[in-house]
Amino acid sequence: MDQIYLLPGVFGVSLLLAAAIYLVSGRMQPRKTSQDVRKTESYACGENLPIEDLRVDMERFLMFAVYFLIFDVLAFTLATSFFTLGLIPTAYALIALTAVAMLVIARRHQ
Repeated sequence: MDQIYLLPGVFGVSLLLAAAIYLVSGRMQPRKTSQDVRKTESYACGENLPIEDLRVDMERFLMFAVYFLIFDVLAFTLATSFFTLGLIPTAYALIALTAVAMLVIARRHQ
């Protein structure tokens, strides 16, 4: 019967400890000065960076995502079939490498 109150008690103590740490750290932090205004500027040297230069090449990103997915699935299947006898791990590896080769060949012909 005493164990029923153990979990809520531990949770309550941890909340009180977190609140105490929050309050103490708020009093210990350094006060803001006039130099902190520069931290909110858009760029470190004060230049406004044009938005056009910040665009991400989505096609390249998606190709890396596909490669990552293929190698991730390959690593998972090889890890789970490590003690499997026969040619199953080799077949998995050949299928994944064939998929990567097809992607590389298709990418070069574009």
